Order: sequence, then structure tokens, then C-alpha cells
Amino acid sequence: MQEVRKIAKERMQGFCRVCPVCDGRACAGETPGMGGCGTGSSFHNNMKSLKNIHVNMRLIHEVRNPEISCSVLGMDLEIPVLAAPIGGVSFNMGGKITEEQYVKAVIDGCKESGTIGCTGDGVPAFIHESGYKAISEAGGFGIPFIKPWDSKEFDEKLEKAIEANCSIIGMDIDAAGLITLAKMGRPVSPKSPEELKTIVDKVHAKGKKFILKGIMTAADARAAADVGCDAIVVSNHGGRVLDHAMGVADVLPEIAQRVKGQLTVLADGGIRDGVDILKMLALGADAVMIGRPFSIAAVGGEKEGVKAYIEMLKGQLKSTMVLVGCPSVQETSMRLLSIPKIY
Repeated sequence: MQEVRKIAKERMQGFCRVCPVCDGRACAGETPGMGGCGTGSSFHNNMKSLKNIHVNMRLIHEVRNPEISCSVLGMDLEIPVLAAPIGGVSFNMGGKITEEQYVKAVIDGCKESGTIGCTGDGVPAFIHESGYKAISEAGGFGIPFIKPWDSKEFDEKLEKAIEANCSIIGMDIDAAGLITLAKMGRPVSPKSPEELKTIVDKVHAKGKKFILKGIMTAADARAAADVGCDAIVVSNHGGRVLDHAMGVADVLPEIAQRVKGQLTVLADGGIRDGVDILKMLALGADAVMIGRPFSIAAVGGEKEGVKAYIEMLKGQLKSTMVLVGCPSVQETSMRLLSIPKIY
């Protein structure tokens, strides 16, 4: 991973500094680029909310080889981690590799490592087209995310996603108001419950499951469950759409408590290593999504870089679970954590 990060830093120069600690401080306001919008506080809050939670080390127990595999939305995964949907290599990551190279590295690297990658959407068209192509070539093993466009554009991209033979389709509703799209004259918007239900019904009618990414309140989580979403992703879009938003780990417990058991709860925001994964699971997530570190791995090492990052996460997660006495990822709970009294 050191070599992967070194190459990524060279290739992403001017777009991402590949900092030792990826916390959004150095890249605040750099959008396009890999930073958070405005002051960068939403990106930083994701990191701070996780940092403020500590794990309880316990070593008088019998846990020696914890189980980190899980089942998410019918998928058997070797680790409860998905690569989050990120696109736009040319204007966000330096353009030293092509969009097709990038997304293929994520999809194939995840598939060969026993997990699954998601693909992004946006402008220009090659962003989503590269994603659909990579998923199709991987036998449908990937999750395409479509932005909250108007009905016509969503329907067109839904049909393309169906053709890629995937079993799950997502919408990153947290892209509403995304600066880069607005600058390109292609604004996206929130959806009413009625509009969202129409979208969910269309996806279900095609025999696919639906993930809604961008939930940051218990009220929105409840609304997503009410319209039939199969899963939600607790996410503030990596801090790239709304300045001064809460950190994901701060809002996750209330959201999970509100809808756990009714749909799958994923969490995305500030997760960097195996300890962070365990924290999010203990706070109520069924699995997590990771964004920027996967981008660095893909740009710096393509498929092999992605595989190396996932193997590192597996080792870190297992080690952490041994040191806190957690036998499996299905048996995480807040007892593993020391957390602020607000929870």
C-alpha cells in the first residue's frame, strides 16, 4: 500500500495530496477535486465523529479467529465493506488513468476480493457508461448509482443499468445540489415521497433491489422505509454537498434504531481502516461504504491496488475484533465502544 499511495500521490497531484490522514483539512473547498465543499467542515465532521468514539480493549475471552463475512441484500461478502460510488477521474482525480481503467479496477478488484464495488453517475456521459460497461463485463457484479435526475433521464439510465445485468440499483439522493453538476448546467434535485415511491416501484418492477444513499436523519430513514427502499446509506456525500452537516457516526445510532430490521442500513463517511469499520457496525450499520481510500487505491495501483487495500482492511478488522472480544460482525454492539453521552 505504501507504493500504491506513492504512485497515487504522483498521479493525483493538484487534485488530491494523498495525506497521511485523509481528514479533509488540506483540501477544504476543493470541489472539483477530492475535498469537501465550503469550509470542508462536513468532511471533517465525518472524521471527528468517528475519532471521538473509542473502542474497549478486552483480552480475557476466547475470540481468536473472528468471522468477518456477512450477507448484505442477498450478497455473500467476505468483509462488510462496499466501495462507494465515485466517478469523474478527469476532473476530480487528475486524469492520469482513464475513467474506464478506474472503474474497472474498482469493480474487478472488489469482485476478486470477495466484496462489491459501486459505480458513479454524472456528466460527461462516459462516467456512467464506463460504470455500466465494467459491471456488465463482471457478469453484473456491481451496483450502479444514478443521481436524482428528472424522470426522463433517470428512466434512461435505469434501462442501461438493467442491461448491465446488475441485481441492485442505487440512487445517491445526497448528490442533490452538487456543485460540479450545477456548473455543468445539469442540476439535480430532492425527491418527494411520492416521486421516490415511483422510482422504487420502477426498480422493483424490474426485479431489482433499491438502495437510497444520502440519509442523515431518522425522519428521512423512516420515509425511505415507508416507500419501500431495500437499503439506505447514511451519508452526507463525503461532505461535498452541504457545509456544516453532522458527521455520519453522530447520526447513525438514532437512524439505525428507527429502521433496523425494516431495511439494510449502510454507513458511509470518514471510514479509513478496520477500527472505523467496527465502530460503524457497533453503532448500528449492517455494512459500510468507503470512498476516497478506494479512489487512491485504484488510481495508484488499479485492480491490484484495490485488492491490496481490501486485504489490509480484512486484516485490520480481524485484529480489532480479537482485541475487543467480538466473535463476528453480526455480534457487534455499543458495548464494544466508549462513546459520548449524547448516544
